[in-house]
Amino acid sequence: MSATSPTSLQSTRKAWLALAVLILGVVMGMLDTTIVNVALPTIRTSLDASESVLSWIISGYALAYGLILIPAGRIGDRIGHKWVFLVGLTGFTVASLACGLAQDGTALVVARVAQGLFGGLFFPPVTALIQLMFPGRARGKAFAVMGASIGVSTALGPIVGGLLIEWLGEAEGWRSIFFVNLPFGVIAVIAALIVLPGGAEGADAKGADWFGFLLLGGALVAILVPLIEGQDQDWPLWTWLSLAGGVVLLVLFALWELALARRGRTSPLVPPHLFSHPAFSGGVVLALVYFAAFTSIFFTISILWQSGLGHTALESGLVSIPFALGSIVGAAFSDRLAHHLGRRALVIGTALVALGLIAVWLVLLLVPAADLTNWELLAPLAVAGVGSGIFIAPNAQFIVATVDRTEAGAASGVIGTMQRIGSAIGIAVIGSVFFGTLEISGPADVAPAFASSAAHAMLVSAAFAVAAFALVFVLPKRVDRGYQTIPSE
Repeated sequence: MSATSPTSLQSTRKAWLALAVLILGVVMGMLDTTIVNVALPTIRTSLDASESVLSWIISGYALAYGLILIPAGRIGDRIGHKWVFLVGLTGFTVASLACGLAQDGTALVVARVAQGLFGGLFFPPVTALIQLMFPGRARGKAFAVMGASIGVSTALGPIVGGLLIEWLGEAEGWRSIFFVNLPFGVIAVIAALIVLPGGAEGADAKGADWFGFLLLGGALVAILVPLIEGQDQDWPLWTWLSLAGGVVLLVLFALWELALARRGRTSPLVPPHLFSHPAFSGGVVLALVYFAAFTSIFFTISILWQSGLGHTALESGLVSIPFALGSIVGAAFSDRLAHHLGRRALVIGTALVALGLIAVWLVLLLVPAADLTNWELLAPLAVAGVGSGIFIAPNAQFIVATVDRTEAGAASGVIGTMQRIGSAIGIAVIGSVFFGTLEISGPADVAPAFASSAAHAMLVSAAFAVAAFALVFVLPKRVDRGYQTIPSE
């Protein structure tokens, strides 16, 4: 069975076992998106890292992750998603070891970038293989499992990080958040070799679009670097020139992809016709905006709780428990809600996230820093978590199902890229707002100053969530049982 095409591996026991292996990879990749948040203050002390280095530790991972997603999807279409998954997961595990052994901020950032590149390499095969292995309703359930895994593992990251640092001590405990990937990575690689299906749906595709990859990569780097470094350097002229250059490169990338599609000799990195469907075009923008709101809240809370209020890494991690539990509850009902309510399920999910983050902002704004505890944030974060769980899995179904099977990898790569770039942009913008508004006049002013800056940062996260709520209406109203898109009216 392992030598068969993915399309012949239907809703069997082996398909669900294969899904379990894929989900293990998802959990590792998503956990590392937020697990580092609670370790930032201890990393700063241990490695004498600057504020920009702290932002790069998170955004560098997200940026590298996003850069490789689209070519990873195209390569998977050609040679088989199983092999791309294996190479990515193996490299991710080795890079995790390098992160844990880093002796200075530069080495850690480089290792995190490598970790992000390999993490981005093995993510597109997950959504592509789900699309290829499961039919109809079974596919919806599989996507629901993936969505729950993304939401819960992202939310659990700060908790797991806090537990490890509390257990092993702050001085070197932060290294364990990377070392924990090693045993799970080895297990997942061995299991993937055995149970994942081989075959390549797009094995006859044309040559790779490496120039397009360079244009896209250059554009994203040109945009993200000034967003991360600008605040730390007081926004010099080069930051604005870099942002403008990034926009120009994005335009050139779009023109290049259109030219390749017309000539037909090389497959575009991002096939332009993917964007001919309103659901796909709107969905990828929605993915960017939503993840900018979703992942940035943990950065804000972790910095506030530890550096501002003097709590431990574990206490910081425990604040996110209501969000994690809410994500589990929301994800458990997401497939059923999407089936019966269609797009209204996504509307409900994004509305709850927006309301929850607005409530978190009001708490940070109105409650004095001396009186601020995790109890004040419990209900708002739980509401936002339920909404996130409802939204993430159905959103993937609505978007991926709009493309041809042979381009499932490319489509999932585009979606994943927008999610990761959204995360990177969210962290970069939130970091700039947080540290840019932080003014400490004396020791007694530390907690109020951090609380005020956190309120400003959370307001931006809430604005992203409100924008996501508005954008969800561009998606189709419903997908049928086979998850073929029914156009909106």
